[in-house]
Amino acid sequence: MSGEPGSTPGRRYTVWAVGLGVYALAVFHRSSLAVAGLAATERFDISASQLASFTMLQLLVYASMQIPVGLMVDRFGSRTVLTVAVTVVSTGQAAFAFADDYPTALLARALVGVGDAMTFICVLRLVTSWFPRGQVPLVSQLTGNLGQLGALAAAAPMTWALGELGWTRSYLAGAIAGLVMLVVLRLVLHDSPTQAHLRGVPMTARALARSLAASWEQPGTRLGLWIHFSTPFSPALLGLLWGFPFLVSAEHRSEATAGALISVLFLTNLAYGPLMGWLVGRHPWHRSTLGLTIVAAMATVWAAVLLWPGDAPLWLLVVLIVVVGAGGPGSMVGFDVARTSNPDHRSASASGIINVGGFTSSLLVIVGVGIVLDALSGGDGSYTPEAFRWAMAVQYVLWALGSIQILRYRRRIRSLTTREQVAGGNTMVEVGPDPVSPGGP
Repeated sequence: MSGEPGSTPGRRYTVWAVGLGVYALAVFHRSSLAVAGLAATERFDISASQLASFTMLQLLVYASMQIPVGLMVDRFGSRTVLTVAVTVVSTGQAAFAFADDYPTALLARALVGVGDAMTFICVLRLVTSWFPRGQVPLVSQLTGNLGQLGALAAAAPMTWALGELGWTRSYLAGAIAGLVMLVVLRLVLHDSPTQAHLRGVPMTARALARSLAASWEQPGTRLGLWIHFSTPFSPALLGLLWGFPFLVSAEHRSEATAGALISVLFLTNLAYGPLMGWLVGRHPWHRSTLGLTIVAAMATVWAAVLLWPGDAPLWLLVVLIVVVGAGGPGSMVGFDVARTSNPDHRSASASGIINVGGFTSSLLVIVGVGIVLDALSGGDGSYTPEAFRWAMAVQYVLWALGSIQILRYRRRIRSLTTREQVAGGNTMVEVGPDPVSPGGP
């Protein structure tokens, strides 16, 4: 922790900045298809469902890797896993730059998903290793939100690059940036103030399974999972794939306006970060209420846009973007619930469980929108406003499911803890002896 030798504020923030830079680069790679959806349709001659499959595969790989990555971080440390992450994601982006057929492009995006999946949990682990406990909620929130600068770079700047530099050079530039970041990472980033490489205790497959089961049985882990499931998929829907086509084809905005609105989405995301961190630290008992409030706000403004006769006015689209922008920072609340519900040696694996939630919901909604669009548009790529309105309504199914589960697990954890325990950062409710540390915490 921060009291260990070498954990000066300057060094602490330098390590965090490097980790944050790696995460932001991964977010850029993840989001770089958002404004290239129409170009990808033409380049690879694909339908809406096939276009969605790029992001679907990427998110599927990401979600499926979260628990294994959490275990790897607990075992090998952030520095080692981040090194592999940058190498893989840069290789995938380079392959995507040169791909000229659908199967090759799919494989490239899968590699991007693999590398991307390794970054965020690593940086969260760095935060808990380098910062005082009282600063962890805010710095974790800032990590999630400042990392979206990568998505911002994948919006309007990527739109410009695709028009001026072309497909190959635009995507290749991102891959080259990864090589530069890899050098910085190896020179600067250490796992803890006292160790460059922080290794966990080797465990058998049975011990790993028991550790995961212990994290899963924590009601706070499940509550965090469902908060993370319910809040981030709407901004992901707009920012990763369907926002640009929706604004251009359904709302009849110019490509420049659509790109600008996607940029506002990421800027709004950044602005919410400090507010969410402050609220979580000030009102830990109401973290689930904060998640539910964000869901209700997004559902309300989406209803206004989808039910508006004809094209929604620009001011309403701006309101939509601003409100939906709270979803990403809101998902970070789930990690804080899990952090205070699990011991330190299970922090990364618990975070991995949480991270599955949001990427699963994002995967489901992106695929669902593609399926509905194809069904209502004949699969020929001519997306009508009416088809888009029905497709975007897929979100309400996931919001309903997530809200029910948040309420369910909130009742459970509140029946087992008190306000005083939550305020003191001690909400752990063990259901049995800890499988790794004999006798439990």
